[in-house]
Amino acid sequence: MNTPQAPIESPFGYRSTAREVVYSVDLSGKQVLVTGGYSGIGTETVRALAGAGAHVIVGARRPDAAHEVLDEVVGDISILPLDLSDPASIDAFAASVAEKWDRLDILINNAAIMASPLARDARGYEMQFATNHLGHFQLTARLWPLLKAANKARVVVLSSIGHRISPVHIDDPHYEHREYEKWAAYGQAKSANALFALQLDKLGAEHDVRAFSVHPGGIATPLQRHLTMEEQKAMGWYDDEGNVHEAFKSTEEGASTSVWCATSPLLEGKGGVYCEDCNIAALADPEKPRAGGVFPNALDEDVAARLWDKSEEMTGVTFRP
Repeated sequence: MNTPQAPIESPFGYRSTAREVVYSVDLSGKQVLVTGGYSGIGTETVRALAGAGAHVIVGARRPDAAHEVLDEVVGDISILPLDLSDPASIDAFAASVAEKWDRLDILINNAAIMASPLARDARGYEMQFATNHLGHFQLTARLWPLLKAANKARVVVLSSIGHRISPVHIDDPHYEHREYEKWAAYGQAKSANALFALQLDKLGAEHDVRAFSVHPGGIATPLQRHLTMEEQKAMGWYDDEGNVHEAFKSTEEGASTSVWCATSPLLEGKGGVYCEDCNIAALADPEKPRAGGVFPNALDEDVAARLWDKSEEMTGVTFRP
């Protein structure tokens, strides 16, 4: 049942766009849910899936802003309020979805925050971990009956090359006993995203629910809202004239791997793998830090199982796949 963490033959790649990926895919009658689907690559994910015929539900922390962006997108789109840092909002959103629809064919856990100053939710949980991982963990658990009710559902969890920055510190995920560092916190959250997909796939496969984690690539989007231009120039993302690095993807290209994981027939019967550039990623070479691939900390099955148990404890949600 385990899918090898190794590339397969894919007709798409680094510069493919989301709409190219679904050009020959008919999603008519499919129910799709995308968190944060009104900003950056989320918008292009929604545009591609709705354009292929799916009904797309968008969970939005700012519904008014979502309507401003998505009302001009062609397709069947529903927008419902969702704040992933608020457990009550997650439960209310999931209940509303379950009242309106009887299944969910595709769930794309796309929303995220990145490299933000130290902040905590009402429970005292570190905000990047709480929003990026725990919010999506709780949401997926609440939507689990709808995923099982579908025919071969898929869950796509947005991770990042940032998983290389830090593993998950299961004994101190909320920086209660160590000094906070915004990039390490982001890396931990993105490692958690990959490990969640790994364990979800293992537990969901018997129900024909498969899960994938995704590195979308480097893209200039509002995700960088907490970074100054000086920081981004220092990291080489922009040059001194303010031009984005040539290796960065457009938002249309950045959405392609999420859409590929959600729809590609090449992934039939597969899951639990970390993907990039519209393919299953290779194992990374630590000697080539700027090359592609996935680090071992995002593939550790023992840590994934421990994180699952810890996430149930932290959210109070018993996930029963």
